[in-house]
Amino acid sequence: MRITTLGDTALRIELGDQIDEPTHRRVQAALRALEAARLPAVSELTPAYATVTLFYDPVGAVGAGAPAAGVAGWLEARVREVLANPPKSGTTKGRTVEIPVCYGGDFGPDLGVVAAQADLSPGEVVKRHSRAEYFVHLVGFAPGFAYLGGLPKELATPRRATPRTMVPAGSLGIGGAQTGIYPLVTPGGWNLIGRTPRRMFRPRENPPTLLSAGDRVKFRAITREEFAAMEEGK
Repeated sequence: MRITTLGDTALRIELGDQIDEPTHRRVQAALRALEAARLPAVSELTPAYATVTLFYDPVGAVGAGAPAAGVAGWLEARVREVLANPPKSGTTKGRTVEIPVCYGGDFGPDLGVVAAQADLSPGEVVKRHSRAEYFVHLVGFAPGFAYLGGLPKELATPRRATPRTMVPAGSLGIGGAQTGIYPLVTPGGWNLIGRTPRRMFRPRENPPTLLSAGDRVKFRAITREEFAAMEEGK
């Protein structure tokens, strides 16, 4: 574990250097331990692939007993104390979520790009992409955007040199070695290979995002007719 400062209001707690499930479990274990500890002056805990960032109020920390000239060190000592014996496992068993996707066409204008990169036919790309199982490492960038590991290595494709200014909600993309679904209309530079009729961000529901860290995802290829029927039934 390595702890570094981010400015004068945050500590970055590094728990590994790989994007994989064991690192994810360590991150989740540390997150749960820090949440339970309720350290003074901590305003937010943000997990990522291999880190937890702890945001704090320096004035509040001084009020809780930290030396004015050493707030970061004071908090770091408490973080290390909490994480000396974190829970053995950060696994909260995630769900397996099936997501229907209509691949190609105007829903997936970059399917041919991914196929050319992999030296495969578009149909083979769809087959390999939809038969893999994916793992949600974290949710970020936009509300409900899940970063999914597990993309077959041969489908890894560099992000577009020029991002699109508008990516439709529900678009399924590949960016490097990851895949993910844009929950809202946003700019984006991933290669679009399909679209789902399911809503990834549902602000009036609890939870408001379809996917959460630790979930597993399976994609199911559907036709345009099935897409239209599901979209109408929302």
